[in-house]
Amino acid sequence: MSVSSFSASAARAYSDVAAEQPENIAELLWSAAQLHPSSGIRLVVADDDETVFLPYPALLHEAQCILGGLRSRGHLPGAKVALLLTQARDFLPAWWACLLGGYVPCPLTATRNDPSRWARHLAHVDRLLDRPLLVTNRSSSAESLPLAHVVDLDSLRAGTRANQLCQARGQDPAILMLTSGSTGDAKAVTLTHRNLLASMAAKARRQAVTAGDIALNWISFDHVAALLEVHLIALYTGATQLHIEPTAILADPLRLLRLIDRHRVSLTFSPNFLLGQINAALQSHAAGLDESLDLSCVRHIISGGEANVVATGQRFLHLTARYGLPRTALRPAFGMTETCAGAIYSNAFPDCDIDKEFASVGEPVDGLQMRVVEEDAGVVRHARVGELQLRGPMIFAGYYNDREATRAAFTPDGWFRTGDLGRIDHGRLTLVGRNKDSLVVSGVNYFSHELETALEPLAGLERSFIAAFPTRRKGVDTEQLVVAFATCFPLEDEARVHRLSVAVRNTTLALWGFRPELVVPLPKESFPKTSLGKIQRSLLRKRLEAGELSAHVEYISAVAARQLGAYVAPDGPAEAAVAEVYAAVLGIDPASVGASANFFDLGGTSLEIFKLKRALEQRFALADIPMAVILQNSTVRELATYLTGAGAAGAAQYNPLVPLQVTGNKTPLFCIHPGTGEILVFVGLANYFTNDRPVYALRARGFNPGETHFGTFEEMVSTYVETIRKRQPHGPYALAGYSFGAPVAFEVAKALEAQGERVAFLGCLDGAPYIGDPANPLDFTASTVVVAFFLGLIDKEQMQTLPGRIRAGGLDPCRCIMQLAPARRFADLNLDLDRFEAWATLAYSLVRIGEAYRPSGTVESATIFYAEPLQGTKREWLEHHLERWDAFARQPNRYVEVPGEHNSLLGPRHVAAFQAVLRAEIDRALAE
Repeated sequence: MSVSSFSASAARAYSDVAAEQPENIAELLWSAAQLHPSSGIRLVVADDDETVFLPYPALLHEAQCILGGLRSRGHLPGAKVALLLTQARDFLPAWWACLLGGYVPCPLTATRNDPSRWARHLAHVDRLLDRPLLVTNRSSSAESLPLAHVVDLDSLRAGTRANQLCQARGQDPAILMLTSGSTGDAKAVTLTHRNLLASMAAKARRQAVTAGDIALNWISFDHVAALLEVHLIALYTGATQLHIEPTAILADPLRLLRLIDRHRVSLTFSPNFLLGQINAALQSHAAGLDESLDLSCVRHIISGGEANVVATGQRFLHLTARYGLPRTALRPAFGMTETCAGAIYSNAFPDCDIDKEFASVGEPVDGLQMRVVEEDAGVVRHARVGELQLRGPMIFAGYYNDREATRAAFTPDGWFRTGDLGRIDHGRLTLVGRNKDSLVVSGVNYFSHELETALEPLAGLERSFIAAFPTRRKGVDTEQLVVAFATCFPLEDEARVHRLSVAVRNTTLALWGFRPELVVPLPKESFPKTSLGKIQRSLLRKRLEAGELSAHVEYISAVAARQLGAYVAPDGPAEAAVAEVYAAVLGIDPASVGASANFFDLGGTSLEIFKLKRALEQRFALADIPMAVILQNSTVRELATYLTGAGAAGAAQYNPLVPLQVTGNKTPLFCIHPGTGEILVFVGLANYFTNDRPVYALRARGFNPGETHFGTFEEMVSTYVETIRKRQPHGPYALAGYSFGAPVAFEVAKALEAQGERVAFLGCLDGAPYIGDPANPLDFTASTVVVAFFLGLIDKEQMQTLPGRIRAGGLDPCRCIMQLAPARRFADLNLDLDRFEAWATLAYSLVRIGEAYRPSGTVESATIFYAEPLQGTKREWLEHHLERWDAFARQPNRYVEVPGEHNSLLGPRHVAAFQAVLRAEIDRALAE
């Protein structure tokens, strides 16, 4: 590189050329200062969002003075300069001084609350960057820094203004950016002048940025998004930029919206976690936003840095629409330090991502190529999943002083291996996970962000402090899952800690089908994070395996033992046998299962109940153990007593009540079955109420041998009312009915009110007041097909087409479904043809008495939870069916939207979110 001298007139002439075709990044500041002198940097300096303004000419002048100070100390072009400067007012002039002088800057941010780690990191940086000069200020004590060459920024500001620009070449290193260093050894990403210029040109075209834009940054400058997604692109186009400290936004997420309004911001950046925090704040009654807030100025909010959850983005757009935020403002994106930040952007959210969990990140910018590749398999075909690989002029040159890491980062044919897994559909990229953020259990890949997203709705869990990561104990042949989380309540509250730990375990089990090896609540300060707020999972794993978290692991183990009660050894061979069966079905240590252990408390799922039934029948050589026996005798001792006593020889006595969760001091919740008559759908839901409120379910009559079906709707209601009052003699009552169960719960509530009792909460879970369509009643074939769909034996398309095909062919519906359904599913449900026919017949008996039912009278009020219907739109379902509940209430009803479809709102994917909504509504109604 060479050095050229600049006068003011020469600078103006030069900037005209540089604006068209700059040769290095330093030229951009000269150009902006000459072509856009009224644009510049606004710095938020007070809590009331007052700012100071630094025009681009003033930024150039100050950078030249700092450059003069650097040169006066004898530092030559090409030298590495580490910048430990947290304030934008300090960092940006120093950064530009380095670029103007041909020095290679590397931003640093101190690690807080971990002095030993910070010292190790600095020592590593000192070695990696060949003993760089460290520029800092008085806020960082130079004496505490273990680098040999430290200089105070204020002393550099006093330097004589330099009028010479270092003429760097395109291939020369421009800046070094450190990776997050989650393993303790950060790599330095080398970005050349050519990389940065190519990226700026492509970003400006894709985002249509102009000098009239105002860009807002709240991210620290050690993160590439702050420098390249906001600062440099604004300067490249002559736009004005606004900077505020990260802590100000993280402490008050709604401040971002207020800043946008006050300063008419058109471009900014927000990771998914911040959108979630804004959503939570907007939904709070204490949000405190002025109704005159105007967000119509926003054109783009780039969302990257982590997986973009569609539901979070949709909720953000919905909640901010009242303030004028354009529906198309949110732009999911993908980028890395190695790609000069954002390089792939979506301009079609949310329309292209309806019904997806994670948003597409869109299409690459001009000049960037992308492909997804299977290991040793070449380029992946349409919609197949593989590693994302990129090639283009904005891809980094390599890792400084690390040839091996550079070699590993590129394929032999020159493509950068991102480490992310994705698929390309019609030119649009969708990411599905990251190699290093995944775990492999029994040969299957699971991705951390998927579980972390599912856990976020859990009450009491601190958002953005959830980490799912693998560990492997010696002698174990597969990775095991650890879930760490922080709570928003004191860890000394053992009852809440236990309840939340159980909820984390059950959500994991519902989503992935296996239990975590460890569920560990941690203080927030125990979570290592990058400056952008991303948890460093690999460092957390390292600390766990080094024993640094052992006190927390021991604490939660002791809490669980105290909450579940003292261990009682099984007494006799029958109890020992049941305990062994429990352990085998649940995949846990048999020594941990005592005589008082409850199958549901141990995390037993609805599907595992069928496995338990088969295993017990084999172990005790019994032809059939009624499901009611297992549901109503859920502890080891209770079940062993039944199986070895007189009950095993006789028919099970019908009892509608099934205790699903019996801990907690709040008013019990009674759940009434859907049209299948079975209550297993509530098993997963009930476990979320551990240590909160008991949950009971009412099961239809007719499952056990010799039982008759209910003959009338009134008989069913009176039976359930009597059963509920035996368990809870007086109100207030909390009732919930799912689908078919909603009008049953309504009639139960009416009856209880008629007896002088108060029903404080009546929940109608996606059920209308009228059952079926009187004009088109279901026959046995259609009813059986619906049952098969709800049991997961057939899909939605088959549910819609099978009745006609069965009738046209004169086929037996049960036999036809058994031939079509996966044999494994039939086995999982412990079904054969006879059992399925019996279940279908029971369900049809409910259909017949339900279609004859006509609602009348009123209750105080109801809360109606509504999801996507199986047919038609959600709005039609709400307005034409569910809102008919208003005719049967004396007070206004509440209508609450929940995720999922009619058949899946209590399923594995949505139950965690649903329970949070349900819990809040019950607590509100009962004031508990």
